[in-house]
Amino acid sequence: MTNVSTLNKPGEKMIKTSVNKVKNDQIDYKTIDQMASFNHFVKKKNTFLFGVTAVFLTVYILLPILAFTPVLQQKWFGNITGVWVYSAALFVMTIALCIVYTKMAPKFDKVAAEVMSEYKQGGGRS
Repeated sequence: MTNVSTLNKPGEKMIKTSVNKVKNDQIDYKTIDQMASFNHFVKKKNTFLFGVTAVFLTVYILLPILAFTPVLQQKWFGNITGVWVYSAALFVMTIALCIVYTKMAPKFDKVAAEVMSEYKQGGGRS
């Protein structure tokens, strides 16, 4: 297996968690679930993921609804109607969301590694 690690800024302590070691150890998930750092991490990650998903689905589902409105039926650029512009904007939005997620994922990985490190050091144990 590989190591779970993230890119650190210069001067930061490197946090690595061996996936094999974690799998071979007995993990008490109830203890991890009660850790404040874990709950804060899950709340922050879920807020990001559900927020991005809600925005994407809302904008995506609006296309078939708005496609038949007079606003998107008008020609915006030459013979190009608003429906085509809106559709192209969906591609741009998808690429932007992918870029944002790839920037956020290493931060989430780093926090997850810190939570596991805290757990292994006994920070979450009673």
